[in-house]
Amino acid sequence: VGTARERIPIKFYLVCMIFILLDVDAAFLYPWALHFKELVATGGLFPLGEMAVFMTILGAGFVYAWKSGALDW
Repeated sequence: VGTARERIPIKFYLVCMIFILLDVDAAFLYPWALHFKELVATGGLFPLGEMAVFMTILGAGFVYAWKSGALDW
C-alpha cells in the first residue's frame, strides 16, 4: 500500500513506447505475411521491397533506442 502520488521512472515510459512500436510492427507484418504470395504474384518484388524499407526504418529506430540507453535499466 502506498500513496497515489508515487513517481514512476521515465525509463518505464520509454520501454512502453518501444513495446508499442514493436506491437504495431507485428500488426502490420501479420496481414502482409498472410497475403505474401498474392502480393508477389500481382506486384512482383515491389511488396518485398516495401516491407524491407519498413523493417529498415523500424530497425533503425530500435538501434537508436538501444544506443541512446533507453533499454538500460
